[in-house]
Amino acid sequence: MGSMMEPAPVYKHASETYSQWATWSDVLEGRKNVSLTGSDLSIGDVVAVSRTGVGAQVAKDPKVLKRVQDSVDFLANQIENGAVIYGVNTGFGGSADTRTKLVERLQSAAVQHLNAGIVLQSDKGKTSASDNELLRSHALPNPISRAAMLVRCNSLLRGHSGVRLSTIDSIMALISNNMTPVIPLRGSISASGDLSTLSFIAGAIEGNPDVFVRVAGGSGVSEKDMIVPADQALQLAGIDPVRLQAKEGLGITNGTAPSCATACIVIHQANQLALLTQLLTAMGTEALAGTAHNYHPFISAIRPHAGQTEAAANILAFLSGSKISSDRDPDRIGLAQDRYPLRTAPQWIGPQLEDLLLATRQVAVELNSTTDNPLIDAEDSRVHHGGNFQAMAITSAMEKTMTAVQNLGRLLFTQSSELINNMTNKGLPPNLSADDPSESFICKGFDVNMAAYMAELAYLAHPVSTHVQMAEMTNQAVNSMALVSARYALEAVEVLSLMAAVYMYTLCQGVDLRVLQIEWRKRFPLLVHQVLGRTFKSLRELAFYENHGMSGGFNGTLSSSFSPLVKAATSAILTRWDHLSHLDTKDRARTAVGESLGTIITLVSASSGDGNESFASLQRYTDEMSTVLAEEYLSFRATFVENPVNITREYLAPATRVIYDLVRTELGIPMNRGVVDHPPLVVEAEREAAKAANGNGHVNGEGSKVNRKRTLGSMAGEIYEALRRGDVMSRVMEWGAKEGMFVAGPGASSAGF
Repeated sequence: MGSMMEPAPVYKHASETYSQWATWSDVLEGRKNVSLTGSDLSIGDVVAVSRTGVGAQVAKDPKVLKRVQDSVDFLANQIENGAVIYGVNTGFGGSADTRTKLVERLQSAAVQHLNAGIVLQSDKGKTSASDNELLRSHALPNPISRAAMLVRCNSLLRGHSGVRLSTIDSIMALISNNMTPVIPLRGSISASGDLSTLSFIAGAIEGNPDVFVRVAGGSGVSEKDMIVPADQALQLAGIDPVRLQAKEGLGITNGTAPSCATACIVIHQANQLALLTQLLTAMGTEALAGTAHNYHPFISAIRPHAGQTEAAANILAFLSGSKISSDRDPDRIGLAQDRYPLRTAPQWIGPQLEDLLLATRQVAVELNSTTDNPLIDAEDSRVHHGGNFQAMAITSAMEKTMTAVQNLGRLLFTQSSELINNMTNKGLPPNLSADDPSESFICKGFDVNMAAYMAELAYLAHPVSTHVQMAEMTNQAVNSMALVSARYALEAVEVLSLMAAVYMYTLCQGVDLRVLQIEWRKRFPLLVHQVLGRTFKSLRELAFYENHGMSGGFNGTLSSSFSPLVKAATSAILTRWDHLSHLDTKDRARTAVGESLGTIITLVSASSGDGNESFASLQRYTDEMSTVLAEEYLSFRATFVENPVNITREYLAPATRVIYDLVRTELGIPMNRGVVDHPPLVVEAEREAAKAANGNGHVNGEGSKVNRKRTLGSMAGEIYEALRRGDVMSRVMEWGAKEGMFVAGPGASSAGF
């Protein structure tokens, strides 16, 4: 591809995504420790610690510790002086008109009434003969629960909640010991914080015997995974049960940490999927033989939306070095421009990047905020009653994210559909089948799957905030539903990941077939030259066959090695050939030659000056050209599909090669050869080959190192799991950093955004 790059564009979303990934990677690899101060916890930190085995600690900063103690001391002084403080010596919510002097017992009452969520007996590690196998887990996923503990402790360390350091340390000790409370999945309206959700963290450090804790095996506390009551878990870890003091029950529960924690995981993955969508769009441009000109800087410069400009620059950078997608295509046949899913990709993706950056900022701000009520300002000696527990900022972030994820999925769906459909894929076979169209239908199932995924994704993307209900004596008359929104956003990310994985499989199959097409086009002119010279008398008389440089070998370019006649004849046949990809090879060859015959007659007559070629010559040409075209193509295709990797790699841009190499080499997922790769037929073929070998049940020679005994779904599943593990994006990020495309540093999640 010719370079169209202008001076270094700013990859704002890409760099923010890289920064999150770099932090996540550094924590996982032990290059960074997560130390809580209340002010600088990052999204990458949270996502890393959400994984079992990754720890964190409270910073030993005297300023941090002092402000925590100051808030505790100030609160104690206020109580001693008889001040009325909500949730400290009053009832809760609509019952705040009650008063009590039993401030510690009040905190137990807070946790008691909030421990109302439902989890299954199986979530508690118990079994029952009446277990209903149709019931899914009713517990919050373990990573979210771990992340919620981390986020809540970070907020409490800001010193506005009156929660003792020792209480915060007890929660952090659970994280360090890989102990996670079993928290109900549902029940939070995220209005006065995620009250019920957080109450199970409070119950865990209380040692409540009916709050259960997951203990990870190999953590030093237990050799095996187990689920035990909280009192036993604390005993195993050597943690003293906490007797909650004034405001501590409320301080732990009255915050947005579960919503924010879930949002961190969602936005981390959504940002990566947005970047991956741009890379897959670049690879789709190659697979669909599109033009890189779609992404020319001029187009965005005169419509300077930041997201569109970045998306175009990203895709163009990903295409740099491609030998398939050029910026100019003077010989373009068919539509004069690419179809919408490629041509308008920057305009489609751009607004999603802008929304995701804003959502990232909202989550990052929430992550280092005080979300509680009442709020203690020890420095100014005041207690503030407000609404920082209302998690609408997270709802706003998640609903933007869900919409963005849905729109990205829509783009991948349409690109995938056009790649699989021979009416839109520019000469590739129907369903991307490498054998004849009547023999196999390789990607048809994926096309149906993608439609199912897309429909579900579109359903999930509906806003939750429009369904708010009044609650708790109408005291919580407006509530954010942030945790529910974040949960559905997480499901949307899961579905988009499935779509991306399937598209990666079809893209690799597509680029292999595209390179097969290109390589075949290089070889075909020589065949045309030979057949024309053998079958048309007038051309032989003109010494056509001897005088066009054929003895020196074929260098693969029509204009320099072949006469205009051969070039035009080749173009005529291949144009019909590409339009007939729905036919089996022999029928395709015969039809392509027959439908281009009128053009060939005109060309031969014009070249030789003889318009009297016999019918016998025309019949001879038709028969021989049809036979040669079919036989040579079948032979070439059979050889190519066995091992296309080294050939295809040379055509791809270095960026798209990252995806191709991961699928073909790291995961060992081969190009599908057709119905012969159906696992039972593979087994049968191996059995027959063994019988025909040397009698010992083994085929002579090295044999294939590729495992073809996998269903299409299994191979797409392996790509999906690699994507969810982080393997795919790690390769992409490492490549981008090496190329200088991504730069870690302040991004949307910094105060300077």
